[in-house]
Amino acid sequence: MLLKKLLPSLPLILAIAFTPSARAEQPQLQPFASGSYQQILANNADHPFMLVIWSITCSSCLKDMELLNSLHKENPDLKMIMLAADTEDDTDQIQQILGKNQLTEIDNWVFADENAQKLRFEIDPKWYGELPRTYFFDASHQRTGISGVMSRADYETMFAKILK
Repeated sequence: MLLKKLLPSLPLILAIAFTPSARAEQPQLQPFASGSYQQILANNADHPFMLVIWSITCSSCLKDMELLNSLHKENPDLKMIMLAADTEDDTDQIQQILGKNQLTEIDNWVFADENAQKLRFEIDPKWYGELPRTYFFDASHQRTGISGVMSRADYETMFAKILK
């Protein structure tokens, strides 16, 4: 009897049940253009932070997302900023990845200039685009840049260095 009453509502019930929860928590992607790097530095003056540069096409970057989520939860006092080295055309896919990995509450940026080389140069003239690329800034904004995959121990070592 109850089933007969619920049957007309079944499509709506199924739609609600299978709607990804990440959709409710879409990250706000800020456009990263010329001058944005200086803006990030100014907004974080006198505070240590970590800048993670990644891409939707970088398999190592995608594998690191779960670890980054875990590190963020374990170190809530350390600001983490994510920068997708993709284009604004990739916004939906970037948001899905960030939502799936519960990285929606942090600062999220996406390259917003067609000249990616210019943006990379503005961040670091010695960086040629290899990903993932992570920068660790201490409170005086002395930075260390690391290309490639990092282990949990590597991150913890860098956190200890910039938080002292």
